Formats: sequence, structure tokens, C-alpha cells
Amino acid sequence: MKKMLVAALLASASFAAAAADTYDLEPNHTFPRFAINHLGFSTFHGQFNKTSGTATIDLAKKTGSVDVTIDVASISTGVAKLDEHLQTPDFFDVAKYPTITFKSSQFKFDGGKLEEVRGELTMHGVTRPVTLEVENFVCKDHPMTKKPACGADLEAKIKRSDWGITTYVPAVGDEVTLSIEVEAVKK
Repeated sequence: MKKMLVAALLASASFAAAAADTYDLEPNHTFPRFAINHLGFSTFHGQFNKTSGTATIDLAKKTGSVDVTIDVASISTGVAKLDEHLQTPDFFDVAKYPTITFKSSQFKFDGGKLEEVRGELTMHGVTRPVTLEVENFVCKDHPMTKKPACGADLEAKIKRSDWGITTYVPAVGDEVTLSIEVEAVKK
């Protein structure tokens, strides 16, 4: 009887250790950013200031999923008139497409290192596959809140024309570099 109880406790401890953890994106530390060539002169940068979502990660099984929503009206380039123009039908058409979403259940690990997150990016009414390369990934107790947290730096290159955003191509670049800094806190 004692052996069965010990076996049951060990089995439940193993199950708990292998269980996936769910994290809420921390909106004050999660910023999707973009960079695009501007008329061949320079690389222009902007970001979205309102992002929400969750990530579920099972480090033992090397699996995960994310469901992220970006508020397109929160676009910020540092130029108010440009922010307004980017919200019009010439670009993002915020009235018709108020959000950008990214959903994934395909995390690629190499040993203990997360290397890629493959998913579906929906923007401007179009859904296409996107692979985010992981530059940095860490899960540990947050030094200030003492709660379990994860963070990552991710990057991808996309062509905005693939999502039907073609105004001023090619003068304003078609290729866009996405850089996403994300922090998430365990629920």
C-alpha cells in the first residue's frame, strides 16, 4: 500500500511538472515594432502600443501556443500626421480592420532553446503563415514581482503587399522587418 501511495505521488508530481503554463502578455513590456525602407533614403521605424494575448508553454514537452491581438489604432511612428494616414484605407484601414492577430501552436525547440514560432498572421483581412525567429527566450521568476515570467525577442521579414497593403510600393519598401519584444506573466 505504501509503495502504491509513493508511486501515485511521484506520478502526480511528474504530471504537474510537465504541465503547460499559461502566461498573460504584459502590455507595458510587449511592443510589436516595424522597420521599412523610406524612399531609398533611410529605414523608418514604428510600433504598436496596445497588444494583448496569452502564451501557453510546456518546457518539458517543448510545445507552446500563442494568441495575440494588436490594436492597429495604437500605431505610433513619432509623426502624428503619418499615424493618422497609416490608419486610413491607404494602409491599415483601421475602420474596417481594427486588429492584427497572430496565432500559433507550432513552437520549434533545439534542446532547451526556443528557435521559432510558426503561425498565422491576420492583417488587413488576409491570413498568411509567418515564422518568427527567436533571438532571445527566457523563463524565470521576475526579479521585481517574484512571479514566474517569460520573455522573448522575435523577428520576421514579411512583404506588406502579401496582405494587400500596397500604397507607394516600391518607393516605400514592400519588405517590412517585424521585431517583437514580449514579456508575459504566469496566470
